[in-house]
Amino acid sequence: MKSKQPFPPKFFLRFFRWFCHPRMLDYIEGDLLEVYERNFKTMGKRKADWKFIKDVLLLFRPGIIRPRKPFQNLTTFGMYKSYFKIGWRNLIKNKGYSAINIGGLAVGLTAAILIALWVRDELSFNKNFENYDKIAQVLQNQTFNGEVQTWWSQARQIAPELRNHYGSDFKYVIMSSWNGSHKFTFDDKDVRKEGSFMEPEVTEMLTLNMLSGTRDGLNDPNSILLSGSAAKDIFGDLSPLGQAILMDDKLEVMVTGVYEDLPRNSSFHNLTFIAPWELYVSSENLEERTGWGNSWFHSLAQIEDNADMDQVSLKIKDVKLNAVVAAGDNDDLFKPEIFLHPMSRWHLYSDFKNGVSVGGGIQYVWLFGLVGVFVLFLACINFINLNTARSEKRAKEVGIRKALGSVRIQLINQFFTESMMVVILSFILSLILAQLALPLFNEVSGKQIDLLWSNPYFWIIGLGFTILTGMIAGSFPALYISSFHPARVLKGAFKAGRFSAVPRKILVVAQFTVSITLIIGTLIVFKQIQFTKNRPIGYDNMGVISAPIRSEGIREHFDAFRNDLQNTGSVKEVALTDSPLTATNVTNSGFTWEGKDPGMAEEFATLRVTHEFGEMIDWQILEGRDFSRDFASDTMAFIINESAAKYLGMEDPVGKSLKWGNNGEYKIIGMVKDMVTQSPYSPVKQMLFFLNYKRVNMVHIKINPDVSATEALSKIETVFKKHDPANDFEYSFVDQDYGKNFDNERRIAKLTSAFAGLAMLICCLGLFGLASFMAEQRTKEIGIRKVMGASVVNLWSMMSKDFVRLVVISSLISIPIAFHFLSSWLENYEYRTPISWWIFAASGFGAVLITLLTVSYQSLKAALINPVRSLKTE
Repeated sequence: MKSKQPFPPKFFLRFFRWFCHPRMLDYIEGDLLEVYERNFKTMGKRKADWKFIKDVLLLFRPGIIRPRKPFQNLTTFGMYKSYFKIGWRNLIKNKGYSAINIGGLAVGLTAAILIALWVRDELSFNKNFENYDKIAQVLQNQTFNGEVQTWWSQARQIAPELRNHYGSDFKYVIMSSWNGSHKFTFDDKDVRKEGSFMEPEVTEMLTLNMLSGTRDGLNDPNSILLSGSAAKDIFGDLSPLGQAILMDDKLEVMVTGVYEDLPRNSSFHNLTFIAPWELYVSSENLEERTGWGNSWFHSLAQIEDNADMDQVSLKIKDVKLNAVVAAGDNDDLFKPEIFLHPMSRWHLYSDFKNGVSVGGGIQYVWLFGLVGVFVLFLACINFINLNTARSEKRAKEVGIRKALGSVRIQLINQFFTESMMVVILSFILSLILAQLALPLFNEVSGKQIDLLWSNPYFWIIGLGFTILTGMIAGSFPALYISSFHPARVLKGAFKAGRFSAVPRKILVVAQFTVSITLIIGTLIVFKQIQFTKNRPIGYDNMGVISAPIRSEGIREHFDAFRNDLQNTGSVKEVALTDSPLTATNVTNSGFTWEGKDPGMAEEFATLRVTHEFGEMIDWQILEGRDFSRDFASDTMAFIINESAAKYLGMEDPVGKSLKWGNNGEYKIIGMVKDMVTQSPYSPVKQMLFFLNYKRVNMVHIKINPDVSATEALSKIETVFKKHDPANDFEYSFVDQDYGKNFDNERRIAKLTSAFAGLAMLICCLGLFGLASFMAEQRTKEIGIRKVMGASVVNLWSMMSKDFVRLVVISSLISIPIAFHFLSSWLENYEYRTPISWWIFAASGFGAVLITLLTVSYQSLKAALINPVRSLKTE
């Protein structure tokens, strides 16, 4: 068994290493240690320790070597000045490595800055409102056939009911219409703006910053408040206060206030005007929307300052249930539950499943936060790898410095200073890169983010983060390089050891594991988007445009309107509906049919259409027939989809009847293939189609495919102007509207792919630097091998295989990690793509190929050098 290496008391030795003059320290660590080893063998450890301490203390007798204070011959300023000088010279001397180090860290810091700004924007959503912690939306859960659904809409009675019965808990409860586009006319100038009709207290709830007028401006039922930008667009340089404007060609309102535009990262950023709720009630026909079952509106609430959100939410749980039971309605079958959804959770926790909040945008905040940390981590790995790889180059420098009197703490400070110089230069470069990248980043992310140049917290956090990064990135090289023993280095006996490269290899594997995982994630996200886009939608949306109906003339004279459009030769068919084709969110209940369970709370999506609707979208009739003008009875008929037939439990539904409350009995005349008219990620809902020419608000036009879209739109606009001269022709293509369903996922995919690309770039920079260093270290070996007959291919293979092996290991590690997290992410979608094996294979192969391309330049460059020149190299 090997005997324990003799060593004097550690504390004692460390004290003298810090306190003694270098010459005294050399004597202690040289001759006295040899004496100690002999005494250890002859006298034992305890006596040898005391003898060693006595011998050291004798050195402090007068006339021998006197101790000195640390750094007595060098001022602190001069010392650090020399650190910076030496550091700068090393950066200039090794321009290639310096560029890789600074560039890699700068890219990592740029990504971290952009992600941090994005995360900050997401987390600060709605925080501009003073009552942020006290404002909530009033939501409701309803149970349909055992499934709990969360609705964001409410009946008109909810606000007065909460005010009357729970007034002590609420400061304000207001009703609001949903945001919509409206036309404003002033001096023959028409402008369309988005806004809502709200009760007057909303101005205090949202603490609007009034540029002119007061927050009490909505107390007049014929008033209106405009945002600063809306007032500018409508009135130009005129003062808007007291000006009368015509709204939607029928309502004359007076501007009683102008408020500052609400920020982009606010749920109300599109609220460019607020009109009184009373004006909406009096101007719209709401008689059919007065019951508790008509959830058409939006409700906001602000609780009292001393109230607790959760407790108030629990109190009002049964307010609707109690009301419908007292009224004798059948809505109690749906078990309605009212609750408050705090403003702090509107943006990031907006997804509900079975009546419970299951997250939302917060998952992307976590995702990009982790991506930012990982990308910066990769950049730090590069720094550590390149510095430790070059440690042998600086071994002699360390030995000479120690021999000349440098203590280890001075060397550590030297290497930390060099590290901090690299990180600070990288931070400065990253700020420039971030500023240049922000316009493109904002375009991709859909944000309006700026660098916070004047924000002191930005600089404190940025510089603090930079210093921390420098400390972390420079700690291992500083501690490792400064630990070299001077005697061994100067004798040429220093060797890094057979396992010295293991930490570097581990770090390279960690780098590529993160990068390959990000690449796999990006491919899965794009595959999910493409998979859903390719989902059969059950109808033809190509060449179909939709336009809102803003004139009663189109409804009342639809046949003439349709004929005029078809007579242009540019239109195949025209139809009207009460919802967009890609967002049919109107649902109804109160249906009964043969065999229905009396306790069943049913729900159907419904769509009012005109006769030619099916022909216009070319839906696929599976059974029965389409609506026809030849059958007058079709006004009391339904066409159902496949999901509705399953929901009704009817194998042969055509000819069966459905009774719809007091509306009468409807006969099923046809069944069509399921159509995706809601979220493409969700299952198709049971749906009923029926004829109605009055309560429709959308016109859909199928363009003749033999006519160019530009020519067709010009002719269609002429017909619109004829039947609705007061309004501009506004339209959208249905296929593009459908494509907007994928905007969020597409945006996430683009951002993820960008950061995955940056991660791979950082890894490649590191590999390039390591390959360059390896080629430099093995110059003589390569020359000898060439002389002995090795070919260029042999040398290239020899230098590349180690890196390829590391990347293969990374691929094998990343596969289970990526599979686990991506499987969890895909569970959020009802309609999701399978995870194919080729994605993992393609990612691993791509990483290996990129590695070979990166390493091959240095490998081939070294292999092609003349062996005579290689063998002369020291």
